[in-house]
Amino acid sequence: MIKFILGAKGSGKTKWLIDHANDDLKSGNGNIAFIDADDDHIFSLDYQIRLINAKDYGLTNVDSLYGFLCGLMAMDFDLEKIYVDSMYKIIDLNQDNILELHEKLSSLEEIKDKKIFINVDCLTEDLPEKLRECSEEVTLEE
Repeated sequence: MIKFILGAKGSGKTKWLIDHANDDLKSGNGNIAFIDADDDHIFSLDYQIRLINAKDYGLTNVDSLYGFLCGLMAMDFDLEKIYVDSMYKIIDLNQDNILELHEKLSSLEEIKDKKIFINVDCLTEDLPEKLRECSEEVTLEE
């Protein structure tokens, strides 16, 4: 399952991701990875959640992000959830390549046992119609 977490800048998307990752660790059985554009949230995440700085691995475009996600899933059979935050700071995430990323990830057999949450800096109405059913818009009130 792939879910896009949407909202304007400052709407609480990162907080949503961190809170859900920490909650999922308490209730789940598998490993959790949190991919970010920096290490700023190292103390916000439970120490058992694997924080990965995307800049350390040269992620610069959607294809490299796709390859990286595939590598994570291939490497760790027990990986249950992947949270992807702030990639728009280092990768151009637009309507076309978000749709392409979703289609490529959705076609993987491995994805059926995983959950991937991707923070996207846009609103629901800016997302392609096809992706709206697999997205959640976050606001400060939540």
